[in-house]
Amino acid sequence: MAGSADRPFSPPRAFPRLELNAYVDYTGSEVLLFHKVRNISLGGVCIQSPAIEDVGTIVDLVLNFPDLDTSVAVQGEVVWANREAPMDMGIRYVNLDGERKDALRKYLAALNAKTP
Repeated sequence: MAGSADRPFSPPRAFPRLELNAYVDYTGSEVLLFHKVRNISLGGVCIQSPAIEDVGTIVDLVLNFPDLDTSVAVQGEVVWANREAPMDMGIRYVNLDGERKDALRKYLAALNAKTP
């Protein structure tokens, strides 16, 4: 299985990705609010934003789930960045403690249950 032209080959994901109605506020080189979450898993998140961070940048995220009326604060590292449309970046969670991981697992399970 080869990688796409814009992303190198990578092994299969450790956690399945879920598409959802959610948004993220993040702090990296600047504070950016209300950006679309393209997909999410227990390992990381893909967000769409007009301000793309460099690979390796550590960002603080607040994942907002309006369908569940809740949010989770996490820290992540940018692992890939797409500076062309649709301008998005992949962020892997770092320093995710057990409490936040359990909360995220619970919210993802609830969102998955709501998906038809």
